[in-house]
Amino acid sequence: MYLITVFGNLLIILAVSSDSHLHTPMYFFLSNLSFVDIYFTSTIIPKMLWNIQTNSKVITYEGCIMQIYFFLFFGGMDIFLLAVMAYDWFVAICHPLRYLVIVKPQLCGLLLLSSCIMSFLYSLLQSLVVVQLSFCTNKEIPHFFCETNQVVQLACSDTFICDTVMYFAAVLLGGGSLAAILYSYSKIVSSINGISSAQGKHKAFSTCASHLFVVSLLYCSVLGVYISSADTQSPHSTATASVMYTVVTPMLNPFIYSLRNKDIKEALKIFFRKEAIKGITVRGWKNCH
Repeated sequence: MYLITVFGNLLIILAVSSDSHLHTPMYFFLSNLSFVDIYFTSTIIPKMLWNIQTNSKVITYEGCIMQIYFFLFFGGMDIFLLAVMAYDWFVAICHPLRYLVIVKPQLCGLLLLSSCIMSFLYSLLQSLVVVQLSFCTNKEIPHFFCETNQVVQLACSDTFICDTVMYFAAVLLGGGSLAAILYSYSKIVSSINGISSAQGKHKAFSTCASHLFVVSLLYCSVLGVYISSADTQSPHSTATASVMYTVVTPMLNPFIYSLRNKDIKEALKIFFRKEAIKGITVRGWKNCH
């Protein structure tokens, strides 16, 4: 699953970068989402695979804090990029004639930079709050990675301030991104309903369906983690929900976006066809000499 995630997302990046026809805002954000997904899952899965292979589940305190930081950073980037992509769809469908005027390259760069800065501040704040806690030695985290909630519950000191900051930041940023996505899609649905032809409606809905599916899967699994950890106190339920957004969602993204996207498939066909021709040409040139 990890190899599928890495190579699948690399193929999307390769397709977008190799085809000039895909150098548009939509594919710019999609390639960055694929880039973030690779690093997001790489903060967790390689360590987990190493633990399985060596039968050693030990992680140092410093390693745990680093995993929390990078997990929150790339996870935050994932959520912000999904919100930015929803805004891109909103402008493309609701204001098609003004799309190129509104969504300029400068705006795309600014949105990406803003997402990066907010993710950096969010992960830094959460990590600094966790660092302030004191932990007893040889604690066992009932999880397959250093998930913030699970680590905080093992602290030997008072966690009220940490819990307050953690949930406030999560609700502010995660809830704000979700609100932006829901607002964008409410406008999109309203605009699609105004389309007279059934074919036009179907095309518009199918265009946004893949993005909406990814958003739903991500947010439902994240909410499942918080609900399961708060209500049932079951590590198994929390771990199962965590697998959905740390492993399954990044793996499904390439299939969802590429298999339903003719432009991506065509770009990959052209790229591999060119590489095959280059290979034949090189072999032919060597044989001649």
